[in-house]
Amino acid sequence: MSKVINDTFLKAARGEKTGHTPVWYMRQAGRSQPEYRKIKEKYSLFEITHQPELCAYVTRLPVEQYNVDAAILYKDIMTPLPALGVDVEIKSGIGPVISNPVRSLADVEKLGEIHPENDIPYVLDTIKLLTEEQLSVPLIGFSGAPFTLASYMIEGGPSKNYNKTKAFMYAEPKAWFALMDKLGDMIITYVKSQIKAGAKAIQIFDSWVGALNVNDYRHYIKPIMNRIFTELKEENVPLIMFGVGASHLAREWNDLPLDVVGLDWRLEISEARQMGIHKTVQGNLDPAILLAPWEVIEERARAIIDQGIEQPGHIFNLGHGVFPSVNPDTLKRLASFIHEYSASRLGR
Repeated sequence: MSKVINDTFLKAARGEKTGHTPVWYMRQAGRSQPEYRKIKEKYSLFEITHQPELCAYVTRLPVEQYNVDAAILYKDIMTPLPALGVDVEIKSGIGPVISNPVRSLADVEKLGEIHPENDIPYVLDTIKLLTEEQLSVPLIGFSGAPFTLASYMIEGGPSKNYNKTKAFMYAEPKAWFALMDKLGDMIITYVKSQIKAGAKAIQIFDSWVGALNVNDYRHYIKPIMNRIFTELKEENVPLIMFGVGASHLAREWNDLPLDVVGLDWRLEISEARQMGIHKTVQGNLDPAILLAPWEVIEERARAIIDQGIEQPGHIFNLGHGVFPSVNPDTLKRLASFIHEYSASRLGR
């Protein structure tokens, strides 16, 4: 396996000193890139991820275009669910739609297990292709977290309020915890296979867990997250946690055996530090700012870097994914500014 040439991201994730603040963007591969849109005219997301050469190209494209310090594997959080017997389809303009939603303990007990080499060989082949031949930066693998995956499985698709998910959680605790264990087992196996194939870091996306309050998170979610991260910690790669609208859970994540606490734009880095977040933090420019004039983008980015470099352990990112309407040149210019400005501050 080739050696990572630019390891700034890995150093920052471990809380080590770096010569500049590393940057990568959530959803950096995809919708805002004209090359990607051209590919999508011919292939669906499902078809792209099942072709390792094409999927590797989509994954590495933003690294080459924007000069970011890490790549993130192009795939969807739904990718492993069919192996469990979940009938999921990604519908354009809607998102994941599941035709056999989980509504009972019997439904949970019917779910199978994932065998990565048999069920998702195309994902592992893409990782190997990227890490053995094509990338000079670390590749981040990822998985959805149990609550977010469960929300799709119970709701049958995207939701704004997660009423069915919460009702299931409160009314069917035995079935809920069985589902958490089933998904926890899947995530551990799935992520370990990505690391074995060559992923140098892992991000767990609990995109919708911000819908829960702290007490419910502690009771219904934190035990399985603790088990997942405890088992993954043995793999000795940086582990990142991220959710949207979940600032009230940042302290809970800080307690878990992970390395990086991802922040969205609702919680400033300085506030997180004051709250006692002592781990590396990742974030946290509001992606909407990327549609503002450059002067505004630079001002906001400078403020985030200034807060981030007050102590070692900051990875610049967005507070959520890149919008399709963002100009790729803006992302390239921003990456360059982050590198140059942070280097000038860190070299003072």
